Amino acid sequence: MGRPAPGQIALPLDWSAGGTNDGPLIVGTSNADAVRYLRHVSTWPVRTAVLFGPRGSGRSLIGRLFARETGGRVIDGHDSSSEEDIFHAWNAAQTSGAPLLIIADSPPAEWAIALPDLASRLRAVPVLSIAEPDDCLARDLIEALFAQRGMALAPGVASYIVPRMERSYAMIHRVVAALDAASLEQGRRVGIRLTRETLLSQGLIDPDFLERQDADTCR
Repeated sequence: MGRPAPGQIALPLDWSAGGTNDGPLIVGTSNADAVRYLRHVSTWPVRTAVLFGPRGSGRSLIGRLFARETGGRVIDGHDSSSEEDIFHAWNAAQTSGAPLLIIADSPPAEWAIALPDLASRLRAVPVLSIAEPDDCLARDLIEALFAQRGMALAPGVASYIVPRMERSYAMIHRVVAALDAASLEQGRRVGIRLTRETLLSQGLIDPDFLERQDADTCR
């Protein structure tokens, strides 16, 4: 990943790359607090935490790295398990000392929980959040997703895209998929011209910013 950008955090190797099929974990202001908390399990008041954030934000990768580093259990999607299973997993974590991380789309306060004992336990659980990406994280994530696909971007492409796009993980994945498909279809490298033509034609960038000259403030 090179030198950390302003506002980003350099991580030890075991948290900066996932397994065979994972890309790097890129940490910025959007997810730094959550990652920091998950790396210090010994300080947890209870042996369970909830991590919520947008899909595509790397939360499942964080869960896999957490399980690998701590030996704990991860429930990826609170609605993927029954309330009884989550209740028993919570109890098992307190008894065994092996931490439990529950990944969700929303905080527990917004879950429709029918089991009173589970609801009371979740009220004591630390809740961690991942926000939508800042500019530097969005840029680095675009570059990382292309690297995962074995594709090299021309210099400045990611920095060109970021100020013109909706700042969300969902949009980042849409942009990368659109450019990947256009590059394969046209047999062209992903440069500024292909990027502008493709994303403008699909309504994925704001045309009002097309002539703006952007300074990269992330390096």
